[in-house]
This record gives sequence, C-alpha cells and structure tokens, in this order.
Amino acid sequence: MTTPMNVSDLAQVLFVSALQASDHPSPDQVRMIIEGRLRARHADLSDCAALVAQEAGDHPEAYASRMRWALGEAVRVRPSISFVS
Repeated sequence: MTTPMNVSDLAQVLFVSALQASDHPSPDQVRMIIEGRLRARHADLSDCAALVAQEAGDHPEAYASRMRWALGEAVRVRPSISFVS
C-alpha cells in the first residue's frame, strides 16, 4: 500500500536530515535522503515533527531559512517520492 506524503511531511523529513542547502544536492540526492528516512522510520513522522519543533525553539534565526529550503526541495521532488508501507 502506498502512503501519500504531503509537501510539509517531506520537508520535515528533509529538515531533520544532515543534508544542507550549501551541499547543493541534486533532486536524486534529496529523494534518496527522504525515502531512506521514511523506510527507516516506517513513515512515522512524529520524531521528525518533534525535532523540527526543537530546532525552531533552539535556533529560530536559522529555522525559517532551512524550512524554506526544505519546502522548496520537497516541492521539487514530491512527484518522484514513493513510499510503500
């Protein structure tokens, strides 16, 4: 069964990854990072949401730009993301 993921979900997954905007990742790299994390966590996004919230509180000055980047990348790769649960 395929689990649909919205852009916000995918952005949270990317946000908490080690991948950085300064790495200038290709769409394939972004997709692989997101899909790998989804497989490892069985599409449970609760830990991602908690980490995103913690980062927003700990580093509000960096949060907005990182989330904008993560959202932009998620929009770019969403059509090619597939996760089967």
